[in-house]
Amino acid sequence: MAIKPPQLQAGDTIGIVTLGSPLSAQRIDEGIATLKNMGFNVIVGDHVYDNDGFLAGTPEERASDLMKMFEDKTVTCILPTRGGVGVAGILPFLDFNVIRQNPKIISGYSDVTILLNALYEYSDLITFQSLLLLDFNTRTPAYNFNQYFAATSARPAPWQIVNPPGMPFVNKVSGDVTGPIVGGNLTSFVDTLGTPFEINTEGKILCLEDTHEPINTVYRYLNHLKLAGKFEDCIGIMMGECTNCEPAYGVSYDQLIDDFLVPLGKPILSNVATAHGRFKAAIPLGASVRMNTINLTLTVLEPVVSP
Repeated sequence: MAIKPPQLQAGDTIGIVTLGSPLSAQRIDEGIATLKNMGFNVIVGDHVYDNDGFLAGTPEERASDLMKMFEDKTVTCILPTRGGVGVAGILPFLDFNVIRQNPKIISGYSDVTILLNALYEYSDLITFQSLLLLDFNTRTPAYNFNQYFAATSARPAPWQIVNPPGMPFVNKVSGDVTGPIVGGNLTSFVDTLGTPFEINTEGKILCLEDTHEPINTVYRYLNHLKLAGKFEDCIGIMMGECTNCEPAYGVSYDQLIDDFLVPLGKPILSNVATAHGRFKAAIPLGASVRMNTINLTLTVLEPVVSP
């Protein structure tokens, strides 16, 4: 059974880490100020402001910051500054047994979803495809904050994952399936295939999204997952947005779903507000979810945090 981290409450301490690419000091400071204005205490990892080209310090340094946050008894929630690239590089330096014994809320999207799924696979920890520190500012829609704080509070199950008004779910293949939900950023998962940290989709509902990739490249990534057996193993597919993904050879993202994924015959729900889109639903990775594409509902069947 998946481990539920303690809920997030007003006045709790949030630990800030940079796990992949660097973020500007201005954006980091803006996010920290926003969290403090919301009533949270904040502690900052030793290497949060590091900048080594496209990486924020060495993999060992970034992993050390993350482990310190898990080991710190005062920290309730861990918030990465951003994704970018390089998150997979920290995985060999993590102690998943220590993490299992010190569960915390941790969220993010993009390259961070490699870590989130590894934490579920190796530490049995429910994690959240949801906000990063860079989202904590006055420009972020209220929907995103409402999703984040509702998911990380101890509300009774079942509860619904919903899109914002005017953005309906779309039924691509009818079905009604129940299982743990895994997934996140498509590009990032392809990079982990053939490693000890490749995503496990067996008996799972697979959530995918991407950004800034031409559709022929998205096809290449989806086909790679297919050849690796990831669609054969999963019980259903949840497709998030592909933001700023330009059509290629006249083929759009929606058409690619129709042409490539629909013939697989697995229940498919698309147009889910996720990750790189302006509106970001909070997806509890590792939690048991019922996906009913006929009724257009996503129901979380268990508590995802503990009181």
